[in-house]
Amino acid sequence: MRHILVAGVLAGLSFAAAAQQPSQSWNPDRGTHYVNPILNADYSDPDVCRVGDDFYMTSSSFGCFPSLQILHSTDLVNWEIIGAALTDYPGPDWSDERHWETIGQRLDTPDTPPPGHLEWRTIPQHGNGVWAPAIRYHNGEFYIYCGDPDRGIFMVKTSDPRGRWEDPVWVVKAKGFIDPCPLWDEDGKAYLSHGCAGSRAGHKSVLFVAPMSPDGTRLIGQSRIVYDGHETQPTIEGTKFYKYKGNYYIFSPAGGVPTGWQVVLKASSPFGPYQERVVMAQGKSDVNGPHQGAWVDTPSGEHWFIHFQDKDAYGRVVHLQPMEWTAEQWPVIGVDEDGDGVGKPVERYRKPALRSSGVFQPAESDTFSSMELGLQWQWHGVPSPYWYYLDAGARETHTDGLGALRLYSVDQAEGWHNLGDSPNLLLQKTPADEFTVTTKLRFVPNPQLKEKGENCGFVLMGLDYATLRLTDTSEGIVLQYIECKDALKDTQEEILKTVPVTSTPLPKPYSSKYMSTTVPPVAPVAYRAAEVFMKMEVKPKVRNGNVPDLTARFFYSLDGKKWAELTEKPFTGKPGKWIGAKFGLYCNRFASKNDSGWVQIDWINVTE
Repeated sequence: MRHILVAGVLAGLSFAAAAQQPSQSWNPDRGTHYVNPILNADYSDPDVCRVGDDFYMTSSSFGCFPSLQILHSTDLVNWEIIGAALTDYPGPDWSDERHWETIGQRLDTPDTPPPGHLEWRTIPQHGNGVWAPAIRYHNGEFYIYCGDPDRGIFMVKTSDPRGRWEDPVWVVKAKGFIDPCPLWDEDGKAYLSHGCAGSRAGHKSVLFVAPMSPDGTRLIGQSRIVYDGHETQPTIEGTKFYKYKGNYYIFSPAGGVPTGWQVVLKASSPFGPYQERVVMAQGKSDVNGPHQGAWVDTPSGEHWFIHFQDKDAYGRVVHLQPMEWTAEQWPVIGVDEDGDGVGKPVERYRKPALRSSGVFQPAESDTFSSMELGLQWQWHGVPSPYWYYLDAGARETHTDGLGALRLYSVDQAEGWHNLGDSPNLLLQKTPADEFTVTTKLRFVPNPQLKEKGENCGFVLMGLDYATLRLTDTSEGIVLQYIECKDALKDTQEEILKTVPVTSTPLPKPYSSKYMSTTVPPVAPVAYRAAEVFMKMEVKPKVRNGNVPDLTARFFYSLDGKKWAELTEKPFTGKPGKWIGAKFGLYCNRFASKNDSGWVQIDWINVTE
């Protein structure tokens, strides 16, 4: 199928496989035991599969790119990011003659794009895009099935999860189909379970199963509702489809993301009828709404369940639970203290009997010493190759002799209101409840821009956000501390503090030695640079309930030693739409010009 690319070059956007490294902010591995969460970061709707002695995880990415990050582990406790399945948005193949399913909004012709199709190129898609994937290994290949609530269910596959994934294939085009999971049966038949998004389909709390072609590329029959949870399991969703000892199981959470519980359905046929049982709930634990996840077994025969907990601005963090099967072939997840068949999440537990390959977590800090972006980074929207440059070699402008990242200022779309409208934010997940981020920015604005306001900065991004920003003004470069409330409601930013910053001229870009002597010389552009160190300290603030508020304080320094705070009171972070708050970098402008300024980032460091 046709794979839509920006200027035909998005395939060249590359991301580095970061080396395994201990986290400087969170460590769940305590030797013989582990503590939850095993990933104290926003990996929403996790799914896991086992291939031999190796485990592979993916999760929801929504509108962030690269999407469908792939994580690897050998012990279910220590994880590293090894790749990503999507570097671009998988636009539907409109030459496909299949009509859209009648569930939800019907499109009259197959070449009519759904609402918002073109806007994927310029406008961040908050809460849209890549929902609740399932990863499976079948016939020597890895498959990921994913629901786009506005477009349908697509599939990507590869033989090497650390390498390139094939172009997406649309398994079914249907507005409202979400949370898919494939099942290949012993007789060669294949099935797909899924849920539906009430915001698109007009109803929810029902689960479907459909027959699928054995190659996994398309449905070969209509989706059938196999379970209705309205009375007993409201808001049931997030299907994970399994077969175990002759029975078919659908693992699905119910009751809502921050408040719900884990349900398992069992039947002797993929189409039911299904029995239901609650197998895990919060109980007296601090883990609110233990939500959707994945069952995996180990080579030695142990059973485990990975799921998420919604921690508001900190995102949907990942927990690992022990799991056992009863004599009646029902799973119990967590620890069943009162013997009622419903487990509660554990805070601390013995590690799985598996080979460990070290104590590490997904990368956090970065010296930009590779020719590829670290895999912890995600763009706020569909990326462009024009947005950045990685200089992996030493340069005379580098104080540490390492590499550097250069972000070029991006002309923002007409109608820009705040950073919620900027697709070119380069962000990563918050890695712990408490941590500190420091970085150094060297801002070089384009002096030829007649309209001032070109800027760059460090941001804690969510529905509310705070940023330290260097801005080019008619009076010179200034450092600003800015907050914005309800960013997705087109609100304006509020500048709370402004500090003038000294800039220094850059050397002339070329020598008159090589200029023509037969025509009048062209004066070189006179660039100036301002260098500022920035720091954010994040701490949890206890509130009513078990989920803490994320609070942040912002500082700056001109020498990296003496720091001054710009926040009069700590900023309270908010999650994005379906995602946790993220921190990162950007460079923007608001005037069209055939060249841009830039910001150079030598390093970013995340510590406790």
